Amino acid sequence: MKNIDIFKALSNETRLNMLLWLKEPDKNFPAQGAHIPKGVNFEGGVCVGDIQEKAGLSQSTVSSYLNMMQKAGLLESFRYGQWTYYRRNEAAIQALAEEIRTQI
Repeated sequence: MKNIDIFKALSNETRLNMLLWLKEPDKNFPAQGAHIPKGVNFEGGVCVGDIQEKAGLSQSTVSSYLNMMQKAGLLESFRYGQWTYYRRNEAAIQALAEEIRTQI
């Protein structure tokens, strides 16, 4: 995870909003997990379609944004069949917050 990639990902208002929405998925999205197999724990994951609906952008744009944030280390994903779920990578976000607090 490079800080420049993280800051680039966060420099777009919609991407930043997505990260904020995913902080409280139960508050910001309908109930999730209908397509996740039993026994798989991906708590806090939100389906791309629900993120796309809330963002009001095309599926390809939302997927591109989510992919960029995942590559920057801000998100984790789980794919099952045609369904992809994303959630925040809290450990990476906390590490970034600590680095900002102590280094920047």
